[in-house]
Amino acid sequence: MARRPNYPLLAASLVIALCVAAIGYGVASSVTGTSRLKLPSTIERIEPAPTSGGAGIPEQTTVFVDLLAGYTGVLVIDGLELDTVSRSELRDKVKPGQQVVLPPTAIYDDGNATLSFTPSPEAAITKFVQGQHVVQVIFWKVTEDRSRSHAYSWTFSVY
Repeated sequence: MARRPNYPLLAASLVIALCVAAIGYGVASSVTGTSRLKLPSTIERIEPAPTSGGAGIPEQTTVFVDLLAGYTGVLVIDGLELDTVSRSELRDKVKPGQQVVLPPTAIYDDGNATLSFTPSPEAAITKFVQGQHVVQVIFWKVTEDRSRSHAYSWTFSVY
C-alpha cells in the first residue's frame, strides 16, 4: 500500500531548496573586494578604500596606491598635487649605516611601484579634517613621460 505524501514536509523541503539555490546564486553573482572598485588594470590596490555614508577613517590615515611594476605617478589630494620623492633617491643620499628619514611628502617606492602619503605637522596636509576628501592618482609608465599619463580618482570620509 502506497503512503500518502506529507504535504507540509514537502512544502518545507521546497522552500529550503529554493533558499539554498538563492543563496548560491547571490554568492556566485556578488561583486566584492577590488572588483567592486573598478580599478584600472594598472592599479592593484588603493587605501583608504572609498567610503560613503556614515563610514569613515581616522584623520592621520595613510593614502596608499599600489601600481603595476613599471609605473610611476603623483598624488593629488583635495586639489593639491603633493611633491613626490623616490625612496631610491633618498637611499643614495645617506651613508652606509645611517637611517633613511622620510620627508613629509608623497613617497614613491620604485622597488614596489607604490605611492604613499601620511599627513604630519610638517607636510602640506597636516591632517585630514572631518568630512569628505578626494584623491587622484596620476600615473604613467616609467619609460614614458607624464604627457602620456592616466588618472584615477576616489573619495573617502574622515570621521
